[in-house]
Amino acid sequence: MNELLLESAGWVGYLERPDVLLQLAGAVLTVIVYYWLGRRLGGAPHGLRLRRQALLGSLALFALLLALLARPHRLLVVILLLSAGWFGLGMLRRRLHHTMPAQQLQQLDIGLLRPLYLLIAFGLMIREVDAPRNLALISLGSWFGTEVTAGQVFLAALVLYLLLMGSGPPTHALAQLAQRVIGISDSGRRALALLLQYSVVAVGIIWTLDQIGFNRTAILAVAGGLSVGLGFGIKEVFSNFISGLWLLFEGSVRPGDVLFVEGDPCEVRRLGLRAAVLWRDRDNAELVIPNQTFFTTTMTTYTGTDRLRRGQVLVGAAYQHDPAEVIRLLEQTASEVSGVLSSPPPKGLVLGYGDSAIEYALRFWITDPMTNISISSAVSTAVWQNFRREGISIPFPQRVLHQAEASAADPASSSDASADS
Repeated sequence: MNELLLESAGWVGYLERPDVLLQLAGAVLTVIVYYWLGRRLGGAPHGLRLRRQALLGSLALFALLLALLARPHRLLVVILLLSAGWFGLGMLRRRLHHTMPAQQLQQLDIGLLRPLYLLIAFGLMIREVDAPRNLALISLGSWFGTEVTAGQVFLAALVLYLLLMGSGPPTHALAQLAQRVIGISDSGRRALALLLQYSVVAVGIIWTLDQIGFNRTAILAVAGGLSVGLGFGIKEVFSNFISGLWLLFEGSVRPGDVLFVEGDPCEVRRLGLRAAVLWRDRDNAELVIPNQTFFTTTMTTYTGTDRLRRGQVLVGAAYQHDPAEVIRLLEQTASEVSGVLSSPPPKGLVLGYGDSAIEYALRFWITDPMTNISISSAVSTAVWQNFRREGISIPFPQRVLHQAEASAADPASSSDASADS
């Protein structure tokens, strides 16, 4: 580690050269102009394109001027090429916007392309100040009885990163091929893709450790310690992992399903290997529920076979109104509310005879369980308005209190009166 610090300290001498400082000053000046144009142009059409053209043009002109003056300009050319490549990634993303889903494009751009490009840019800049081969041979110490160099650690980190971020598309393609050949379900395809991805990553980790010279006995010892940890410290994590795979294969819980959690409808947004992320509409909250919860508790879903949901509104009408007319009005009211299905049609029912009103139920069907509360509210409002228009009263319980007067024939009251006198 000390050798690496001493080697990096020598870069300061390179940066202090007048020719290098001149090129860096030109690059900083063009960046300042880039941001200044951003403030002046604001949200003007093609403003970003003009700023990029100004930045690349300024760097090219400054490099050309140094070349005409026979001054070193290699560093400025490298900065120009790296800036053009960075802007090219943005153009590539806009081209792929119409061919790939937004989430996959975001993962490809932010998770793989741009970090990999920054890594390449870092390597090219290192070549300007030092020899990469010398850096790669610097020893970082002894790990598990094996000498490890900076080059080995860099290569191991690069391979692991590419496996973690780049193994997704190939494994998903293999899972889709298996789905076509074997005929597995969509949930099985997603589970198979995740299993293949984690298997590739696990094999890649073992291969990388072996390639950089790690002691295999030490690797087995670490694996044995992890297996003991699975039985004691992280058994819940392992249980959720197995439960997540089972849910993906079985397909009983899928993204887009609506589950009732503590009386609230929640939509399954994402089903991971450790936990499921559910969205609750009433407060725009996301619930993270461990996968094993689905195997230990009972949950109600309205999207198991289809997304139809039956809603219900309870209302009372006075006894003087004909129940047939009330039911007809209820069904007509529900059919006029947006979001209520015409097939199956709304159904009005008499539930019973209460103390002050005949109790009715209006049942109707909707297509999205997440909108049940809002549609039920709209139906209740429409019922009240139509009842008022048609002169149908909605009675409410009333209690009348009578004060009983004492009778002269009551001995108790007479004795009380005598005692008072």
